[in-house]
Amino acid sequence: MAELSEALLSVLPTIRVPKAGDRVHKEECAFSFDTPESDGGLYICMNTFLGFGKQYVEKYYGKTGHRVYLHLKRTRKLKEEDSSSSAGDPPRKKPTRLAIGIEGGFDIPEEKFEYDDDVKIVIFPEHLEIPRDGLEGLPDMVRDRIASAVDAILTADSASRKQEVQAWDGEVRRVSKHAFSLHQLQNSVRIPPCGWKCNKCDMRENLWLNMTDGSILCGRRYFDGSGGNNHAVEHYRETGYPLAVKLGTITPDGADVYSYDEDDMVLDPSLAEHLAHFGIDMLKMQKTDKTMTELEIDMNQRIGEWELIQESGVQLKPLYGPGYTGIRNLGNSCYLNSVVQVLFSIPDFQRKYVDKLEKIFQSAPSDPTQDFSTQVAKLGHGLLSGEYSKPASGDGEQQPEQNQKGVQDGIAPRMFKSLVGKGHPEFSTNRQQDAQEFFLHFINMVERNCRSSENPNEVFRFLVEEKLKCLTTGKVKYTQRVDYIMQLPVPMDAALNKDELLEYEERKHQAEEEKQPLPELVRAKVPFSSCLEAYGAPEQVDDFWSTALQAKSMALKTTRFASFPDYLVIQIKKFTFGLDWVPKKLDVSIEMPEELDISALQGTGLQPGEEEMPDIAPPLVTPDEPKAPMLDESVIIQLVEMGFPMDACRKAVYYTGNSGAEAAMNWIMSHMDDPDFANPLVLPGSSGPGSTIVCPDPPSEDSVATIVSMGFSRDQAMKALRATSNSLERAVDWIFSHIDDLDAEAAMDISEGRSAAESISESIPVGPKVRDGPGKYQLFAFVSHMGTSTMCGHYVCHIKKDGRWVIYNDQKVCASEKPPKDLGYIYFYQRIPS
Repeated sequence: MAELSEALLSVLPTIRVPKAGDRVHKEECAFSFDTPESDGGLYICMNTFLGFGKQYVEKYYGKTGHRVYLHLKRTRKLKEEDSSSSAGDPPRKKPTRLAIGIEGGFDIPEEKFEYDDDVKIVIFPEHLEIPRDGLEGLPDMVRDRIASAVDAILTADSASRKQEVQAWDGEVRRVSKHAFSLHQLQNSVRIPPCGWKCNKCDMRENLWLNMTDGSILCGRRYFDGSGGNNHAVEHYRETGYPLAVKLGTITPDGADVYSYDEDDMVLDPSLAEHLAHFGIDMLKMQKTDKTMTELEIDMNQRIGEWELIQESGVQLKPLYGPGYTGIRNLGNSCYLNSVVQVLFSIPDFQRKYVDKLEKIFQSAPSDPTQDFSTQVAKLGHGLLSGEYSKPASGDGEQQPEQNQKGVQDGIAPRMFKSLVGKGHPEFSTNRQQDAQEFFLHFINMVERNCRSSENPNEVFRFLVEEKLKCLTTGKVKYTQRVDYIMQLPVPMDAALNKDELLEYEERKHQAEEEKQPLPELVRAKVPFSSCLEAYGAPEQVDDFWSTALQAKSMALKTTRFASFPDYLVIQIKKFTFGLDWVPKKLDVSIEMPEELDISALQGTGLQPGEEEMPDIAPPLVTPDEPKAPMLDESVIIQLVEMGFPMDACRKAVYYTGNSGAEAAMNWIMSHMDDPDFANPLVLPGSSGPGSTIVCPDPPSEDSVATIVSMGFSRDQAMKALRATSNSLERAVDWIFSHIDDLDAEAAMDISEGRSAAESISESIPVGPKVRDGPGKYQLFAFVSHMGTSTMCGHYVCHIKKDGRWVIYNDQKVCASEKPPKDLGYIYFYQRIPS
């Protein structure tokens, strides 16, 4: 005891009690996916509150000198069966609530385990172990200090648990800001209890009662032609009356209330009072129409998509071992799971992060949980090592029913998800996200954190050649921009089964009229060749400023590949925007080829006989305009909140003459692919045409270093950042779209005899680092989406490994029997070696 007291006294000053704001990592090792349930348990540093598995705690002690750790070893065992319950599992109930893990929602596995925790204090390097209840006999000061720290660590919210959602409820709605101040007109309107019809058409279902003036109008028309005729939303645009209730959903318990102003389903605590204004007694109303939740559940249960994509109808063989590790769903994180499974099947990402694991860990900062390279390397090792690719187990024994389904314990990348989502308005939440947007977000983070010539993003990076031809003068303009994804349009008019689709729509409409079950889904079948033709077809640009005319003209825009990447990523543009600007999904089947040749889409550059337009920046206003118009800031903010760049939103409002959000949004959707889409707006009164408003603050060194690491000079990086108000993302786009100007400046610097320090060094390539080669590819992976929009549903991925297709469905990893290659959302093709 004397030796123990002496050791504790020597480390006592280093022991801290967690305070508010401290992150306590007691669920996951900073360098691996070891947890308190792992064989060696988890060691929590009692100074930094970082957690370490047995493999890494000694290394951390050697690096930092921190000696005292709280060791947690958790044992999981099956709960005792309740003898009062009947044998066997109850039949699965049909979901009645758009939720996961709560009563009436979609099922998650019931917690069948209970846990025993063994807690002790360990002092390094002696490996002195003190049980939690073995502090008696120590001096009061020592005992109280240590006991307080131990208790605080054990009761503190885990850093990872703060990020994790145990249940997701798609029906959780907030109280409308209009609920308690809604103005209702005194117009003597009385609403009957049934027999409603739209005031502007003959629709008798999907009807909404505007709670300001009592108008009964039909709902929105959706992308597939279903829904209503938009009369309710048009009425809001005309009047600004914000709240509407869906007739047929009113019961004594409530109803569906939508706020057009807040663009969401909301709660109205004053609903009974608002309805009584129009003579409606909530207590006497009965449900006669489906709620919005029920409609979404019906769509989510469509057998045509969920069952096919998850291959639910066949018994799949579970796979285990290196490269076959499942990932736990941390609350709508399937989009992340699917993308990273594909990325770490690519050798370049394996070499960058997994092969250099030890080097990355050795150079990690004091808090490795906040280091991008560390957490990406940890994730890659967790997926590829096979250490965590084991059947789900309970009290040390495998569960046959879980093994049969292929469910693994897998890994739970909480630190990774928290880090890559930090500060992002969407990826920092537990809402469902678009897998394509996450792919680009992750690629951008890799770009920022690569400080060497080795950049795995180069496998995806390619140059796009855009040709604009003025239809009045016949002159052309060629530009290049960098991209990582080929976005393939879906020409629905090219469907091969148009007659079947029309017949299906008629039967569906008849079934809805007669309140009968809907007919079996008929999906549009669009040839891949038609999608490829639509991508390469010239696109008419109506509002084009021709520098040859110095006036507006019409032009044709043609898109081609200036280089072919090692890995071609194709996004099928299945999602379109509804009137509420929420992405809606096209229900389409496209037979994607196993082998693909896009050599015909290779750009040619300026051709003999073509004459280039003068390179003169277009003016934004006429010379006689006295001053710039005032921009509608409310519309700009509304567009920015939807995720578009501020400068693009300002231009959208400017070019549409302050005519409202819808017109500005249309401008954005038609100009998103413009090379200067996110460039700053040039306002009248600036120094001249083409000049930009720049930020007076100097660019950050991190942003400069990121651009330099991509192969550009420091001068080029500084110029790009100054031209884009120090926005790194916009600066990268700017520098790629101004590559010809940069080449010219470089040549001028050298011809004028400037030193290498003052000009672009010949040893540094000018332009993006892209790989080029033949345009022939073979399919090796695809990510599929189930659900009605990118904001809901579920993602899985299929990857071809060792000559067979494998399905990765969160924690389930199995050999695929029928990979649904026609229903994918994002496809990954690998170049065929010449």
